[in-house]
Amino acid sequence: MAGPGPGPGERRIHVVQGRHEVSSDAQVCLTTILGSCVSACLWDPVAGVGGMNHFLLPQAPDGASGDRRYGVQAMELLINGLLKHGARRDRIQAKVFGGARMTTGGTDIGGKNGVFARKFLSDEGIPVVAVSLGGDSARRIQFWPASGRARQYVVDGGAVAAFERPSPPAAPANVGELELF
Repeated sequence: MAGPGPGPGERRIHVVQGRHEVSSDAQVCLTTILGSCVSACLWDPVAGVGGMNHFLLPQAPDGASGDRRYGVQAMELLINGLLKHGARRDRIQAKVFGGARMTTGGTDIGGKNGVFARKFLSDEGIPVVAVSLGGDSARRIQFWPASGRARQYVVDGGAVAAFERPSPPAAPANVGELELF
């Protein structure tokens, strides 16, 4: 399911692997497609600014640094981008998506990405208010950074791990469309 098209005046920005985007424009919708990759959608609800990243692996091989395709760099760049646009660290909240197991056998890269993202955010003191990680299907994500609203579409109708909200209760699992407020 491709999802509905842009609303009147809405501007969509697609976030690809190794990239991040930050905006306070109420007309901007950030989008991405995730398999084993993870995207953190962070926003400051008071400043009305948010952003999305898209990372491939938790850590760069052999400790190489500076490559934004990897978790630590992607998370730091996104947080710093928010702060430059007026966010305050103590108000930033997170919604985290992706981390599917796209192949059988071998290493569960998606699982490792999900574990990394949750640990990083916990270590940074950033509350995760919604999460949809795991399963075996890709996801299409839409995120409106000015409001923090997010929507997830399951690609190919595969299984996605239960959507969790630390509070209030979680929405049902395995739905084709899921909107996060």
